[in-house]
Amino acid sequence: MNIPFLDRWRRRHDEEPEVRGLAAAFEDNPQGVAELLAECELLRSQAATAGLELDDSPASLTALDQLLPRWRDDPELLPWLGNDAGLYLGSVVVRTVRGAAWHVWPGGSPVVRLASGREIQVVEAGLDWAVQGAPELSQVYAEASET
Repeated sequence: MNIPFLDRWRRRHDEEPEVRGLAAAFEDNPQGVAELLAECELLRSQAATAGLELDDSPASLTALDQLLPRWRDDPELLPWLGNDAGLYLGSVVVRTVRGAAWHVWPGGSPVVRLASGREIQVVEAGLDWAVQGAPELSQVYAEASET
């Protein structure tokens, strides 16, 4: 069957570059993706507003746990802040726990893989912390550093 407009559409779309996700970017440049994951601009900005500077240390996780959760008043902000909290938690674990490293699942979810092989779903932990206050970020860190 000869449909001219369909042939032109196929040629045009066959030439378009493949859309690549986070998992593919991580395979190509794990260090670069790790740096992006560590940015957490929204969380850093909220912490700075509260007078807290996030220095990527375990002590900063304890300090975050002590903040008044004013972000809970803004349902639009909540998931973004929780995501950043999880990524920040992951960055602290990767920087301070021996053998911990970022891993990105094929679907694009970043997790922290410990030397034991255990994976911590840090974004999920950050969302739980932002919404419910539990588990505390410092508690998740303590469990990760024990292994």
